Amino acid sequence: MSTKSIFQIIAVLFISALTTKVFAQTSPTISQSLGLYAFPPEGKDAAAQEADEMACFKWAKEQTGYDPMNPTQVQAAQVDKSADGTAVVGAAKGAAAGAAIGSISGDMGKGAAYGAIIGGISGRRAKKMGDQQQQQQANQAAAAAQQNLAADYNKAFTVCMEGKGYTIK
Repeated sequence: MSTKSIFQIIAVLFISALTTKVFAQTSPTISQSLGLYAFPPEGKDAAAQEADEMACFKWAKEQTGYDPMNPTQVQAAQVDKSADGTAVVGAAKGAAAGAAIGSISGDMGKGAAYGAIIGGISGRRAKKMGDQQQQQQANQAAAAAQQNLAADYNKAFTVCMEGKGYTIK
């Protein structure tokens, strides 16, 4: 074997060892993937910490019913967007106002007709805006519920790890 091939073998082994070490350092632990930092008690090595984190991962999942690796999505309640008579009520109010204005100008029928059209449009617009506002509130409530599930899971995981002597932040 030549000196050149020995150096090539050593270089390949060195790069392989370096690459393995870099990849090992970049894969996050369970606690890191949850946004937590776990400081192990004295005498615990990385393998023991990994086993403890896996046990706490499973325990927290059992306690909360939430799996952070496959989170269930909280669905927002859908707002009923069907017609509810708002346009009719708006049309009636508009017709009454139009008739009153029309009687002053001398054409109560036209005033009532214009008022009914404007009132109906106004009523529909108010219903649509109200529906949008209710849907936005439902979406916000669902997002908050999703965050609460994740927070409850993190609390359970933290309690478990602290019970094993870890400091969690």
